[in-house]
Amino acid sequence: MNPFLQQLTAGAPAAALLLATIAVVSLLGLYKMPRLVERHLLRPHGLARRGDWHTLVTSGFIHADLPHLVFNGFTFWAFGFGLERHLGTPLFVALYAFGLLASSLATWLIHRHQPGYASLGASGAILAVLFASIVVFPDASLFILPIPVPIPAPLFALGYLGFSLYAGRNRIGRVNHDAHVAGAVAGVLFMAVVSPGAIGHAVQSWLR
Repeated sequence: MNPFLQQLTAGAPAAALLLATIAVVSLLGLYKMPRLVERHLLRPHGLARRGDWHTLVTSGFIHADLPHLVFNGFTFWAFGFGLERHLGTPLFVALYAFGLLASSLATWLIHRHQPGYASLGASGAILAVLFASIVVFPDASLFILPIPVPIPAPLFALGYLGFSLYAGRNRIGRVNHDAHVAGAVAGVLFMAVVSPGAIGHAVQSWLR
């Protein structure tokens, strides 16, 4: 293995495998096998009747376009590898799976009466990773282009949740804001269960 890749993925095999799988499957769907995207879209309306339960998971491995994939992949790379090294691989995999299922189930419940609605992308699971990382590393700051200064993690968390709730209610853009909110909440809840003291420690750190 290339020494750079070996150093990058050391201690984070699940994150490396997930990122590679998301990239390969998404690129195949975008440029070689468009039916792959069509087959694995999450369509809440009529899902139970059709029995398309697999799309609750598989929709998280396809993306709408290259910018969508790059943004999600970069976010996951920035936060997922370090979080796996901190939590350990079994807990990290459980977190990712919980975030993916929570965001997909929320999408189904909220949009199940809307014919034609469809969702795809890893954003919900990645938001679970991002918000769990904020709990684990409460003093961290985030750089978001084109903003030239770092944003403290708690301010980002509050701002992001507020915007997602507003945008979801007002149906702004073609983004599944409900999945983002569900993923973010799932990440915080997961940490509250597996590491009860982490939430209190994070809050104390933010209030200092």
